[in-house]
Parts: sequence; structure tokens; C-alpha cells
Amino acid sequence: MNQPSATTATLPQGSGFGATMRKDNWWIGPIGIAALLLSFLIYSTWAAFQGAYYWVPGTNYLSPFYSPEIWGHSPHAFILGQPGFWQSWMPPFSAALLILGLPAGFRLTCYYYRKAYYRSIWLDPVACAVGEPRKSYWGENALPLILWNVHRYFLYAAIVFVFLLGYDGIIAHMFPVNADGTSFTNVQYLATGAENPAFDKTKPVEAHHHVFGMSLVSLVLILNPLLLAGYTFGCHSLRHIVGGRKDCFAGGSGCGTDLHFKAWSFVSFLNRNHATWAMLSLVVVGLADVLVRLVAMGKISDFRFF
Repeated sequence: MNQPSATTATLPQGSGFGATMRKDNWWIGPIGIAALLLSFLIYSTWAAFQGAYYWVPGTNYLSPFYSPEIWGHSPHAFILGQPGFWQSWMPPFSAALLILGLPAGFRLTCYYYRKAYYRSIWLDPVACAVGEPRKSYWGENALPLILWNVHRYFLYAAIVFVFLLGYDGIIAHMFPVNADGTSFTNVQYLATGAENPAFDKTKPVEAHHHVFGMSLVSLVLILNPLLLAGYTFGCHSLRHIVGGRKDCFAGGSGCGTDLHFKAWSFVSFLNRNHATWAMLSLVVVGLADVLVRLVAMGKISDFRFF
């Protein structure tokens, strides 16, 4: 009796960059992701260097690009004004420059984002069964990519940012008002960063209080940390930290506890849609800065629901 001969299937990949026998529109994904990542990179870099219009007087809105505001000119700043170590030869001071490196480092070294920009921007590989720009494979074993292994340390900072931005989202719904109910705007600095000429340092600030309200901006500012939490707590590194290095989850030597299993299951649940969390949180954090900036500049009205 004759035995059927074994056959092997090979992926249709040509030689040379972009060469392929694929018939689908494989290039749409890399182009779309590249456009999104580059647009965010350009805008966020520009916004970080502005140092103005990142908060709105009469509200508690603070752009997530500038939070936490260690030094700055808004009422959110821990230390009002510019730090003494900022020299004249440096770029104009911006509060964002002191903190943005941490969330940026977390995204830059993220396993999903590495895949995204390796394919869409570095084109290495651009897609499955599509010719690459070079024949050799370097991996992440040399500088600078070997430094991407610090991702788990950026994770710890990212977790802190989730709670800081969560606080910002909550207080964004608390609007400062004077005793007569009008908006409280008697602050030392304007949204431009310039000193407020109407502010009298010699007099105590008049009594004011906060009322709960909701606006389009405040909703986006609370949505931002929720999406960031979904992205951060679904991190591959966190999944290993809470459930890794265990031979089993219950009973016996070297096993984890039931708490380990529940934590690992929760992170795994979020991790299934890690790419979605990553992109949605990226879009919304950019949108939050855009809305705060436009309201602060007077380009759009602050749409209040109540």
C-alpha cells in the first residue's frame, strides 16, 4: 500500500525590501500605526516644550503631559515658579520636561510598542512574509536596544502615574467658585505663565470653595487614567511579576498562593487586549492635552454638562 508523501508549506516571501507574493493589503496596518505614532510623537514633543496653556484658570483642569507638576505656574504645582537649577542656556522652562521621561520611557520600552514601531517605522520586519530591508537579524542584544530591558522599572513609575492622573481626573470635576457663585480665577499666574497683574500678593486670597460639576474636559481627564490603568495593569512585565517564577499556583513547595493566581488571571485578562489598551490610552492622553490647551487658549468653550 502506497503511503502519501509528506508535503511542506512555505510562506510566500520574496527577496529584497517589500518583495512578497501576498495579495492582501498588508501595508495598511504598518502605515496606519506609523501615522498614529509619529503624529503623537510630534505633537507631544511640541506640547512638552510650550510651558503654557496646560491648565485652565477657574477650573482644576491639568494636562496629563504636565502632571505631576513639581515646579510650575499653576495652582497644581508643588513648588510655584521655576526651579533654581534651570540655567539660561537650557530651553525655556516647561514643567513637562521634568516628568515626561517616565511615561515616555514606559511606552517606548513596552513589548507591544516595540513590535509596533519595529514594524511600522523601522520596517524590520514590516509584515509577515514580506521582504525586509536587511538580511541580518540583530535582535535586542546590543546598544541601544539592550537598554529596553529596563521596561519593568518604568512599570513601577507608570503605576504611580495611574493614581496621580486618577486624582487629577477626580478633582477636575471640582470647580472653584467665589462666595457669590462666580468662578474663582484670582491666581498668581495666568495660563500663559505670565504673572497675573490683578493678583495682589499683599492681600489674603478671598474665601472660595469647590462645587461638583461635569464637563467634556473633566470626562476626558477621568477617562484617561482609566484607559492608562487598563494598559498598565495588563503589562507583560507585570504579568510575570505577579505570576512568574512559580511552578504551580496551589499546594506544594515553590507554589504560589490563591492571591497570586487571581492577580495573574486579572493581569492576563487585561493583557489579552494589550494592543487596544495601548493605542486607546495613547489617543486619549493626547486628546486630553489638546482639549485643556484649546480651552486655556480660548479657542473653544468649556462645555459644561452641569
